[in-house]
Amino acid sequence: MNDMMERLEKIGIIPVVTVESREQGVRIMNALKNGGLMAAEVTFRTPAAADALQGMKEACPRALIGAGTILTTDQVDQALDAGAEFIVTPGISKKIVNYCREKRVPVIPGIMTPTELQKAVSLGLDHVKFFPAEAAGGLKTLKAISAPFPHVRFMPTGGISLENAKTYLDYDKVYCCGGSWITAGAKKGDYEQVALEAKKAVTLVEKNLY
Repeated sequence: MNDMMERLEKIGIIPVVTVESREQGVRIMNALKNGGLMAAEVTFRTPAAADALQGMKEACPRALIGAGTILTTDQVDQALDAGAEFIVTPGISKKIVNYCREKRVPVIPGIMTPTELQKAVSLGLDHVKFFPAEAAGGLKTLKAISAPFPHVRFMPTGGISLENAKTYLDYDKVYCCGGSWITAGAKKGDYEQVALEAKKAVTLVEKNLY
């Protein structure tokens, strides 16, 4: 788990990808690679998600690819069979957390409130997703709810953009951000735009680190 979090932290911004087909997933992954961003979180919001994730992993074996919007243990199995290396959930489920532990795969559950965060801590977790970040009050809210939990670190997702990502990454309790803006161009077939946004994200993280 800690090794995976270190890899995510080094990457800094994880593209959140919703795909309609395997072909689209592969084209997105190639565009991200061209932009220097070797990572993705494939949301399981479409029937094509597992097949697309598998295609992305085959196209770019060195990329760090996880599965997001996981709601059931069956989806965990589908994601792992497709090659997912980490699991992200929109909320917190004891059943899914324990199942991922049994499968020895890192899991990052979503939290929005102190109550949900305390539940995550009670399950032995110290890395969570803060979702939906901007709608929940942004960095101000994150700082407030994280104060009683000094050992927990966060992946803000939801409303993150190139313009506000740095403000989150500057906070020492944030280890990475999830961002769907990077792959927005894929909806209209503009994969050059995906590569450009990936490159901008990489540059932002590098400036933040050094």
